[in-house]
Amino acid sequence: MDTLLSSECASTPPTNCTIMCLLMTELEKMDSHLSVYFTAIAFLHVAHKSSTRGLNDELMDILMTLFGHAAPRRHYSNDPTSLLALDNATKLMKFVANKSLSTNSLIAIELSKAYLFRALGCKDSNSDSIYCLANVYLAVLYYATGHYQTARDHCTLVIRLQCHSQCGSNVVQGELLPKIDEDVDNVLGLAVFYQYLQTAALNHQCPAQYVNVFTTEFFAHYLHVKFLARTVCSHSTQAISTDDFIRYETCLSNTVQLFIGDVLLFVSLSRVLKQKFDRKPIFQPSRQQSMNLTENSASDLAVLLQQSAIEHLTTVRQFQAQYFGSVATIVTTDIEAVYAYKRGDYQQCLQLCAQNVHTLLYARVLVTGVFTNPELQLLDDDIVSLTALILIVNPECKDAADDVHISQTSMVWKVMPTKDSRHFSISQVTLSLYLMAQCLLKLRYSVTSLAQTLDYVEYARKRHPADCILDQLTLKLIERKVVSYISTLV
Repeated sequence: MDTLLSSECASTPPTNCTIMCLLMTELEKMDSHLSVYFTAIAFLHVAHKSSTRGLNDELMDILMTLFGHAAPRRHYSNDPTSLLALDNATKLMKFVANKSLSTNSLIAIELSKAYLFRALGCKDSNSDSIYCLANVYLAVLYYATGHYQTARDHCTLVIRLQCHSQCGSNVVQGELLPKIDEDVDNVLGLAVFYQYLQTAALNHQCPAQYVNVFTTEFFAHYLHVKFLARTVCSHSTQAISTDDFIRYETCLSNTVQLFIGDVLLFVSLSRVLKQKFDRKPIFQPSRQQSMNLTENSASDLAVLLQQSAIEHLTTVRQFQAQYFGSVATIVTTDIEAVYAYKRGDYQQCLQLCAQNVHTLLYARVLVTGVFTNPELQLLDDDIVSLTALILIVNPECKDAADDVHISQTSMVWKVMPTKDSRHFSISQVTLSLYLMAQCLLKLRYSVTSLAQTLDYVEYARKRHPADCILDQLTLKLIERKVVSYISTLV
């Protein structure tokens, strides 16, 4: 790793993205499971930073690296170009195309939106082609995630543009489109079939043509009418204006050269819309109004990053249980329980933690489960406060917090805490007991259930060595909370 960094840094200091890309490569060489853990921590890091400071260029490029696209080397103080932002957005859209909307796919969509908004905000984004293409892709992504009104607004911005002379320089690429519309999928298939027949009829003398693309302006018209039809299906009080379809038809008729996809898409839409459209004014958003949507997107992205991190960390737990289950008892749902508690699903958290306590409490070997770095933002505030208190009382523990040794055995990995690292790590059984007690208190369970929890806590305290400071403090905190609550009932 040092050799790679030294050669990479010979001319220019490496960026965080460069270091991350090299690190991911090295982790893959060591053990593929290590990269899963690293990705989870990186997602949580970006979620934390973006929630407190906003989603900046560096954080966006870090996420791009995690999706397998190394961000180009550049200084973040310089103004980014709209073409660079647009290129990053299309790479992410290609990652999502033809895939189900998993958590990672939704993260890619939100990140792609962020890059498209960044393209619109660049100083060189005055080009009609960049402006139209970015808004059309935003419309597609918002439609794919169910935000139909916002998708329609972005199409309206394109339609209202007076001059589309430059729009032909960039086209909507069919291979980048997520699953949004069966008609679009059918048209792309027919276009490819058309090219095959044309080439066969001319004995392969026909030059290759772009059949899987659409003109930006025409695609915006198509989406706008389709979005209106979708809105009407959901809200019968709103009518569709004939002007929208007539404007679409006029633009198509006045164009000398068309893509085959444009023609097929229009024919498909005209057959579907057989009903007469009533006239009604349509909301016309300003350019600034659409740009203001980035704040909600950043918040959505942070939530999705946390969800994906939980999925990755749970996968890591499953790897650990599979390969080390013969020497230690490891549960795989502790991180899932933490997240259930964080989002307020106390019944689900209680169910998971009760199962984990029964599995772990009398296990032969207790395993350190979670390193309580406050930046990970998943743990309860009280646990984070206890960790901070330990670091304040003993600042030397802060250095130990970074001293986590990762060993590799064949295709598996394990975290081996040092003696000092016990100050800021907590076992799975202690964490499960804490969350279980918190859920019992919040759900107002009976004194009998709480008394049983106190017995579990007393047994766990005897099993943890005295130098497991965070475990001992957490167990003490559980006891105090439960006893204080019971005293109010008697």
